[in-house]
Amino acid sequence: MGIIFHIDVNSAFLSWSALEQLSLGNPVDLRTVPSIVGGDTQTRHGIVTAKSIPAKAFGIETAEPVVSAFKKCPGLIMVPPNHKLYSAYSQALMEHLSSFCPYIEQASIDECYMDFTPIMDNFSSPEEGARVIKDSVYEKFGFTVNVGISDKKVLAKMASDFKKPNLVHTLYSHEIREKMWHLPVSRLFLCGKSATETLHKLGIRTIGELAQFDLHVLESHMKSMGTTLWQFANGIDDSPLILEQVKAKGIGNSTTLSADVTSPAEAHKVLLTLAESVGARLRKHKNLAGMVTTEIKYATFKSVSHQCSLFSPTAANDIIYRTACKLFDELWDGSPVRLLGVRCTKLTEEGDPVQMNLFDYVESIPTKSATTSAKKEKLEKLDAALDSIRGKYGKDIIKRGSLTDSPKNKHS
Repeated sequence: MGIIFHIDVNSAFLSWSALEQLSLGNPVDLRTVPSIVGGDTQTRHGIVTAKSIPAKAFGIETAEPVVSAFKKCPGLIMVPPNHKLYSAYSQALMEHLSSFCPYIEQASIDECYMDFTPIMDNFSSPEEGARVIKDSVYEKFGFTVNVGISDKKVLAKMASDFKKPNLVHTLYSHEIREKMWHLPVSRLFLCGKSATETLHKLGIRTIGELAQFDLHVLESHMKSMGTTLWQFANGIDDSPLILEQVKAKGIGNSTTLSADVTSPAEAHKVLLTLAESVGARLRKHKNLAGMVTTEIKYATFKSVSHQCSLFSPTAANDIIYRTACKLFDELWDGSPVRLLGVRCTKLTEEGDPVQMNLFDYVESIPTKSATTSAKKEKLEKLDAALDSIRGKYGKDIIKRGSLTDSPKNKHS
């Protein structure tokens, strides 16, 4: 059975506008107060294109007139849409998701389906994989997503629309009676206002009632739409994912620390764990990295990063780790660190022709002697052997001795 994820940004336009406002120095996070995106801020004309969760509590709905929204909540904050900003966030999100799995169908600017099956062996369960992906989005971008998990495309979509925000839900075929049938028909995918009104006239109020309704009677009133809705209510959906393999521009990992890091030694331990994770994912995708970036988020939430190119593309843990440490030492200002991240970019495929320098020397590695081809090959074989063992017995079966007393971190 294939596993499908539906990944959906929570209140996308509102969240992305909120982040822009915060970056411009606005002290109010639009996501925490009654706020909307849409209309003209001067004339208060137009419609609501996005709303915050506090605004939803006032009964404000997407696509209703702005004038109506202000009547429901006179203190409502409104900002204009910024479609250029939204497109940039969407592109960055899809690129980030493709670093986990390149098989993605983008359904709209703020949602996509992912074929989780090819990477399921990397995680203990689909739920764990979904949580890792979900948390990584928040740590990298500052906005949240819901992830729906299922064996059917439409059910994954339904699952992601369950309780929000920042949550993971499953809705497998065998779970529809328990998790979906009690919901009002208006919650069913593609069941719009007109279809809902027709179903209500037929005495159908819940998805379960629709699923058990006579299909022929339904078709006589709603034609092909009745068939589609009846099938969805019964979890029937054979539509395939329209997958286009997205080539990742970078692979990275970050972690929020349970306690602020205040010394280089502590930071280097965290960077080692991150480098091993990134290296394993590079090898999984058969990529080599030509650039390493280290990211620091201080306890003040200020974020900085530093990067450098490698003379020889690599997927070796040790080279990534040493480069990340060098960058950290150059970048760190001594303030307490809340988050650390390592990212590899300038990716090439294994086996692609590579421009090598005369001594095969990786200038950016802070070692006393040049890295020879023999040593590099030895590191690659060691990493491959560790990948094989961890793949068979679990990722925690082998740990470096230097990590045994490292602080517990929340990985993303």
